[in-house]
Amino acid sequence: MPVTGQPVTRAPVPVANKPENYREKIINRSKALEDTETPKLRRRLVKSVGLLLVLMYFSMGYFMWDWPIGSLEKLGTDGIVLIQMILATVILYINRAFFVNGFKGALRLSPNMDTLVAMGAGVSYLWSVWHLYLMFTNKAEGPQGIQNIYFESAAMIVTLITVGKMLEAFSKGKTTNALKELIDLVPETATVERDDEELIVGTDYIRPGEVVIIKPGEKIPVDGEIIEGHAAVDEAALTGESLPVDKGVGDSVSAATINKSGYIRIKTKSIGEDTMLAKIIDLVSDAAATKAPISRTADKIAGIFVPVVIGIAILVFAIWMISGQDASYALTRAIAVLVISCPCALGLATPVAIMVSTGVGARNGILFKTAASIEETGRVEIVALDKTGTITGGEPAVTDVYTCRGVSKDELLIIAAALEARSDHPIAKAVSSYCRNTTLRIADFKEVAGNGVKAFITEGSTAVKIIGGNAAFLIKNEIDKTELERIQKETEEFSYAGKTSVFFAKGGQLLGVIAVADSIRPDSRAAISELKAMGIHTVMLTGDKQSTAEAIASETGVDEVIAEVMPDEKEEVIRGLMENGKTAMVGDGINDAPALTRADVGIAIGAGTDVAVESADVVLVNSNITDVVKAIKLGRKTLKNIYENLFWAFFYNILLIPLAAGAFTSLFGGWNISPMWAAGAMSISSFCVCMNALRINLIKF
Repeated sequence: MPVTGQPVTRAPVPVANKPENYREKIINRSKALEDTETPKLRRRLVKSVGLLLVLMYFSMGYFMWDWPIGSLEKLGTDGIVLIQMILATVILYINRAFFVNGFKGALRLSPNMDTLVAMGAGVSYLWSVWHLYLMFTNKAEGPQGIQNIYFESAAMIVTLITVGKMLEAFSKGKTTNALKELIDLVPETATVERDDEELIVGTDYIRPGEVVIIKPGEKIPVDGEIIEGHAAVDEAALTGESLPVDKGVGDSVSAATINKSGYIRIKTKSIGEDTMLAKIIDLVSDAAATKAPISRTADKIAGIFVPVVIGIAILVFAIWMISGQDASYALTRAIAVLVISCPCALGLATPVAIMVSTGVGARNGILFKTAASIEETGRVEIVALDKTGTITGGEPAVTDVYTCRGVSKDELLIIAAALEARSDHPIAKAVSSYCRNTTLRIADFKEVAGNGVKAFITEGSTAVKIIGGNAAFLIKNEIDKTELERIQKETEEFSYAGKTSVFFAKGGQLLGVIAVADSIRPDSRAAISELKAMGIHTVMLTGDKQSTAEAIASETGVDEVIAEVMPDEKEEVIRGLMENGKTAMVGDGINDAPALTRADVGIAIGAGTDVAVESADVVLVNSNITDVVKAIKLGRKTLKNIYENLFWAFFYNILLIPLAAGAFTSLFGGWNISPMWAAGAMSISSFCVCMNALRINLIKF
């Protein structure tokens, strides 16, 4: 039932001046991730295989194993071979993309993988057509002419390589399915509050600043902040966190997450392209569209490799002809070299691994903006971490409470709560949130900026002065200086640790000290420890004084501290660190943006400022520093996987090109491989590369 008591409108409400379509915006941003190739290749493959089976029945079933063909036997050898040509022609037409792309590359003097496939299948087909012509015009060819017919090999080559192409497309599509499913998590309608009435409107009509009501089990349609209620929110789709996260007033929620339990009202902050969901889709799409440096190296190698292979094939043909073999045998060996050398596995080695890695990162709240950023992250040797907001939470919190002799902790906390509740200073808020609630009434409250607060409380018929602030402020308010200095000495470890001491007094007598400091994130120690275990040098950057920085460093275990750094000096510090190794900068603030941009890899805490996020190469959606470790592990795993893929791609060619050329014929009693089996071997190599890349999905953080 509506909270307002007004009836809920059960149909989307038409609104003038409709804003940008929310769902359409997200869907448009996901189009770059759409797997349109796999369905096309699947249809192509099904047609090719169906026709190929019929072709193989005639070529091998009938001619080699005497399988029956019924009345078609009356057509004779020439007629049955003509049927083979027709079937092969249709199969080659279905897979004409190989020939179009291959010959375009050859005409531009930059032959590619498709060039080798087109040459291998094309030469097999044309050779067979020529001998079919001879069979029709020169009966002397007779049944012996069958040995020169390779229609089934031409058809088999393009069919098997289409299998490899489909595996490539499937592997890429598989990594983006989880992201595309996010779109379905955005509901088509939502309940909003307008003019003290609850209305169900289309998601497209929600406006920034509007209050949206989310009930248990409903999907959250926008990014916003909870203003009423508590809920357990399932954020697995965005952050990879398997357990629902408890959210209350003041906490942020994101579109595409689900309210598992509890009733909440949220104030809309972001819609459309500004939501976290849209940004994730955008970043992953951009990463998919870029190439890693190592991929460009592989492309250069492939650009040299293809013409070299064409040259080897021509040389193989010439050698066998010179050695006395007939043209049919020499051509078979040359075609086998062309087909088995097709560097599809080489071309797949990097992009498939990058696509899988991007998907794994996105599912775990780690967004790589480009393919290059994945590779660079895997090479990181130094990690520089901003202190405030990265290693620490960025907000002060009470760390210690010290009471004077004869004063109970409760008495100190009650006075502190009464005083600090009236102040908006961050330290006052930290003290107030730590102290227990109090009903103590105060009068004549006064705040002196940069010093402290004071007020009066009534005890019986007497007005008693209470004070809170720094030591100098208390001395000005007639607190005994000797006593104050004694307490300062007893609590001097607070200042050594970089903590701020707030002194409290009542009726001219000191009550005690409450120490406040920027609290260290719960995961900072573990993250820094893991980074060091991975052999990474850790550095903390801060504008704080040296003593404060060293205190934080001793608690977290960072290797090096660079303190008292002005915002405009951070970029210069990063520049110096980069001279010693591949450097990543982790930060969250506007003042971190230049350093994030300068570093080899800029890593932004997701909850940080928009400027920091825009300046970074990697964004940690969960705002957890432990995700820095995950990002580097994922980068290293991806690099290792790419190297494995490249090794097997080259090893495969080194091993099988001599076999295809017939180099082992005399050594091992006729070891060689036909063009048909060469195409199968090439597809198996592509399959192995794709499967190896998919192993990145198994990484455990």
